[in-house]
Amino acid sequence: MKNYIIAGSGVAGISAAVNIRKLDSTGNISIFTDEPYPFYSRIRLPQLIAGEINQEKLIIHKPEWYAEKRIALKLNEPIEGIDPRNKQVTTKAGSYHYDRLLLATGSHPFVPLIDGIDKAGAFSLRSIGDALAIKEYAGSTGKAIIIGGGLLGLEVGNGLQKAGLGVSVVEFSPRLLPRQLDIPGAEILKRQMEEMGFSFYLGAQTKEIMGEPRVAGVRLADGREIAGNLVLISIGVRPNLGLAQSIGLQTDKGVTVDDKLQTSEDNIFAAGDVIEHRGVFYGIWPASERQGEIAGINMAGGHALYEGTVLSNVLKVVGIDLVAAGEIDVAGEFETLVQKDSTKNIYRKLVIKDDILIGCILLGDVSGKKQILTAIADKKRVGAHKAGLMQAGFDFSRL
Repeated sequence: MKNYIIAGSGVAGISAAVNIRKLDSTGNISIFTDEPYPFYSRIRLPQLIAGEINQEKLIIHKPEWYAEKRIALKLNEPIEGIDPRNKQVTTKAGSYHYDRLLLATGSHPFVPLIDGIDKAGAFSLRSIGDALAIKEYAGSTGKAIIIGGGLLGLEVGNGLQKAGLGVSVVEFSPRLLPRQLDIPGAEILKRQMEEMGFSFYLGAQTKEIMGEPRVAGVRLADGREIAGNLVLISIGVRPNLGLAQSIGLQTDKGVTVDDKLQTSEDNIFAAGDVIEHRGVFYGIWPASERQGEIAGINMAGGHALYEGTVLSNVLKVVGIDLVAAGEIDVAGEFETLVQKDSTKNIYRKLVIKDDILIGCILLGDVSGKKQILTAIADKKRVGAHKAGLMQAGFDFSRL
């Protein structure tokens, strides 16, 4: 009987556990996490901040689910050390033997060195605990400042606005969502969100968080000052590499893995936000879920290969529909098909290389997104259908 140990209870760890159990009905599966909650939806944390749901609504798998799957969930018990030679892990509660180990330790928010970053009222968001702290603090404030105009920053800003706060966004790039939108699309999104009450400072850098002892605003590098009682840092994440590096696993942007999700150490696999695969760090839920699936299959003796995930993102702000995937062609290097209606806040773009669909932006109208994303994943040839796609509103059902 094999012992499977998983470090991390996020989507990668849970997906791995599910797939191990499918292939091994008798093995012992244990998941260790620093979280006090079972597996929950991180992507819904802005709704918790907005007061639209409570923490119980975030929980995806209740304790009964773990019992049914015969998975031992160790809450508040992170793995603190690994002994590869003796195949043991240690926690504050003791030592445990493994036959196969999965590192699914995820990532943490990147917090830059900004003067005043430690002041009361400055936050980052990664967990239910973070969201609850932000929500509680927001109740005594009037205005929030989001440092970072990416997906999470805008979604949290929307949550704070729903909670009754005014929201300003400071973004280093000259446009919003620099990884998901080109210039025309970003201009439409900016105007739409300004109509919702957002204020934006683009091409700007935060030099200092002002106030004593609590946050009172930020000062930008160009000298401008923005008043606000709460600051949220949302400028990306970094893999949690401590465990991997402590035992000398090969790392770069993340823990380096092969197509089987195997690390440089026998019997140790890795999946999710902690890994780098073929030079790519994904940091998105669908990739982590698929990586966990592949790792779990291989840990249980199966044979599966991970060949990458099409990078796709969805902005979850009420009143705004946005899907972006693959190559968005900001530099104008590829052939594109574009449909734009600024009066209706619609911008739709397909990116084509060598007659193959390689990316899309769907803003304001996401109809056909499933077929379009499938076509990108399948490297669909669209050369003979370009005129028809324009006339049919990017209707891939005709292909």
